[in-house]
Amino acid sequence: MIRSMKLMFAPFLLLASAATAQPAPVAAPPAQIAPAAAVWDPVAPYIAAGQDEPGYRSWYLAAPWRGTQVKAFNDYLVANQVGGILPTWELLRTATSWKECGQQPFEVPPSDEWPHMVETLRYIRDYVIPAVGPVEPVSVYRNPVLNVCAGGAPESAHKLDSAVDLVPLKPIARETLMKTLCGIHSEHGAAYNAGLGFYAYLRFHVDSTKYRRWNMDPAVAADCPPIIHPEDIASVGQPLPQAASATPASASPAVVAPAAAAPAVSSTSAAKTAGAPQGPSLGQPH
Repeated sequence: MIRSMKLMFAPFLLLASAATAQPAPVAAPPAQIAPAAAVWDPVAPYIAAGQDEPGYRSWYLAAPWRGTQVKAFNDYLVANQVGGILPTWELLRTATSWKECGQQPFEVPPSDEWPHMVETLRYIRDYVIPAVGPVEPVSVYRNPVLNVCAGGAPESAHKLDSAVDLVPLKPIARETLMKTLCGIHSEHGAAYNAGLGFYAYLRFHVDSTKYRRWNMDPAVAADCPPIIHPEDIASVGQPLPQAASATPASASPAVVAPAAAAPAVSSTSAAKTAGAPQGPSLGQPH
């Protein structure tokens, strides 16, 4: 009886054994899994280690008196209705080469230079951000020693806390960026004594020291009214092609008193998507 039962159940045992012997499903090879989209971070090439937000916190906490200085600077911006246009801590960034130059990654500029930043922020608020979207400062005030070490022009507006080097946070082509900023600068820059310059890839410069423009790509410059004058060339580096044959002469930047405040324009953080390579550097830093 037992033997006959074994014979009867033998086929089921074989099927069960065969089922357990089946190999497990093989996972798809890594090559078949779609890679995650690269994060577009246009600011990264221009920010040295230590100039990010954790670096700022370390710098801030390293000396107790820095908190008082930062608060005074922030309060001044708020009182002049330009607070919050750009994060105050980003407006304290010095230069990418701060460490090689033995300087600080952040610095509160002297208080007698603060009115220059107010006028520059007004131009950024009224015309730059509405045209290209959110922007991030990558270099602002440079003390005279750092300015020399970083290769800045002798009459650099960065020494006056008037200049801000910016990078747009929304994806935009370099040529489109130039055409957009050139158009609004031609129309509105003179009222703010605004200077506009361009460097590698998407980095551009805005100040309120003198109405001028430099480092435009030739194809874009041809579409913008030439405004550079011979006396400006020595202080702004590489001139526009239309002024290339002019005889340089030195000029001192004018200090501009703040204009009447305009209503604030709020900005929002932009999503960072696919990236683009860094282009060549143009001209001398200012």
